[in-house]
Amino acid sequence: MVTILAGLAFLSVYALICLYIGVNFWSWLKTTFSFKYKKTYIIIVSLLSLAFFGGYSIPSPLLEMIGGYWLVVIGYSILILPIINIIYFTLKKNRKWKIGLGWVTVAFFSFVFIYGSYNAWTPVVREYDVSIDKTIANDKKELKILMAADLHLGTVIGNNHLDKLVKIVNDVKPDIIFLPGDIINDDITPYVEQEMRTTMEKIQAPLGVFAVPGNHDYYGGHNEKLKKELEEIDIRFLMDEAVEVAGDFLVLGRDDFTNPNRKTLDELINKLDKSKPIFVLDHQPREIIEAQAEGADMIFSGHTHRGQLAPAHLITERMYDNDWGYLNIQQLHSFTTSGFGLWGPALRIGSQSEVMVIDVTFN
Repeated sequence: MVTILAGLAFLSVYALICLYIGVNFWSWLKTTFSFKYKKTYIIIVSLLSLAFFGGYSIPSPLLEMIGGYWLVVIGYSILILPIINIIYFTLKKNRKWKIGLGWVTVAFFSFVFIYGSYNAWTPVVREYDVSIDKTIANDKKELKILMAADLHLGTVIGNNHLDKLVKIVNDVKPDIIFLPGDIINDDITPYVEQEMRTTMEKIQAPLGVFAVPGNHDYYGGHNEKLKKELEEIDIRFLMDEAVEVAGDFLVLGRDDFTNPNRKTLDELINKLDKSKPIFVLDHQPREIIEAQAEGADMIFSGHTHRGQLAPAHLITERMYDNDWGYLNIQQLHSFTTSGFGLWGPALRIGSQSEVMVIDVTFN
């Protein structure tokens, strides 16, 4: 009963917000262009408002993209339309100001969609250098790690974007690759139907490729199937387990926070040889302080997308000790990526699709 009431409350608020946006844009269209097709306009706004829900019910890339873009319109409209309304009414409903403010709004959203699309589909490589005060048997004494989280493979992100990751891997030539969670976007069906494993199979490194589950890998109930798919192409999918790599260091892959039964860091790390470097893969950067206290040397996370669309990064900054980038706490080096893929709208403002490359030196 509580769930039903919460759902109805959400739909009511959502409908009111869509109505508020629709009325504002209708007023501007009518004033600026003497637009008279009110029924057509109402149908279009209604379909846009339903597109987000339709994208989750019908496996359509177009519907999912439109629904995502509409969410962006809602999000930024909530921020800017009240300000525009206040300016307009303060100026005693001046017609010229209404038209001008409308064009400013159009320019703002044009910037969001154009620049946001560029950031979403143009991945960058961010490079870091760290030193770990532990020895390894390898005479090289160095390790190049490539991390790419939050691929969100599905109806919107497919082989084309994944090919960009393959190219980066081939250019960087890392020793080892970490994929800390959200490999798929809820449903594994597009991954299978579009034969994305053929592209994923090209992501290779001499010391192996290691992945862990994220919350979106769980949401569709396909986590175990994903594990099977990845391990068939030699990508180790770790869930609360550790493996020793080349006799030099340990990779500990945590189950996602979504699973209430996942083991604690204390349970997992205390079983390991702490004289060797310990690398932790944990999709959500929730337990960085705990990882430091337990003696981990590096922790790799994603999940936050750095808010994906500013100013949402102000929220993620307050939610996590390291919501994006590099953080050093005593012996621990924490890396949280904004992600290679994206969720919802295929846009990024204040963040960019990225891959992290970390050059590690052992002392």
